[in-house]
Amino acid sequence: MNVLPIEKRAQILNLLVEGNSMRATSRLADCSINTVTKLLVDVGAACSEYQDKAMRNLTCKRIQCDEIWSFCYCKEKNVAPEQEGVLGFGDVWTWTAIDADTKLVPSFMVGKRDAEYAQAFVDDLASRLSNRVQLTTDGHKVYIDAVENAFGRDIDYSMLVKHCGNAAGESQGQKRYSPSAFVSAEKRHVAGNPDVKHVSTSFVERQNLTMRMSMRRFTRLTNGFSKKVENLEHMVALHFMHYNFVRIHKSLHTTPAMAAGVSDKLWSISDIAALVPDPVPAKRGSYKRKF
Repeated sequence: MNVLPIEKRAQILNLLVEGNSMRATSRLADCSINTVTKLLVDVGAACSEYQDKAMRNLTCKRIQCDEIWSFCYCKEKNVAPEQEGVLGFGDVWTWTAIDADTKLVPSFMVGKRDAEYAQAFVDDLASRLSNRVQLTTDGHKVYIDAVENAFGRDIDYSMLVKHCGNAAGESQGQKRYSPSAFVSAEKRHVAGNPDVKHVSTSFVERQNLTMRMSMRRFTRLTNGFSKKVENLEHMVALHFMHYNFVRIHKSLHTTPAMAAGVSDKLWSISDIAALVPDPVPAKRGSYKRKF
């Protein structure tokens, strides 16, 4: 049985988290695409499991939530009738939450942008917090019921609703390559007593940019999209494992996990690769020659 050395596994993972596609990683690491795919699946599952256990009893004070768009298999307009509404075909959204102080991402979820996934995401976030927090989301209406069901009255919650419009002289073609012009922002009080000075989604929106720069699957107008939603989920789990535990945040001078007290050491890519133990070769049976 061939076992990939830890150094080679770390090289492949490092290429993936730095924004390379799987085929580019295969060429740069001089290995087969099947090797890259299997490693991503194994390590992605291990990263998801580890973070699910580690992100508990968090003492966050200010949380920001947002959703980021991507697509799987094909664009939404090209989805076949029999595949409409099925997760993994067309639009896919990644829900993210970030701690404004430590920049830790305690919860993330890949799914649809509807009330069902909003409830599941907010429930997961609430289960990881140990104290009352101030929460800010965008103006997506499904958050209102989800936050009330998950937190009840034990939350200081506001929405930041941004109004955008067309820039002067902007053509229809230009709109495909640049966001709409920002017009104004409205801070809406929803529950509790949130501090107006901290009603913001700037940090989570900056995290969305980090995701687009660090994962080829999130690049706009690209052919590097995910063909399977399961692989997208594994890549997202790997990205946040690297972001939380390995990547040193410039404003913190440490990793978000260390700043939040989730980890007491600086992780390396090799540590992430080691989350998947080496397979134990099967013992070969005795062979008797027949005459």
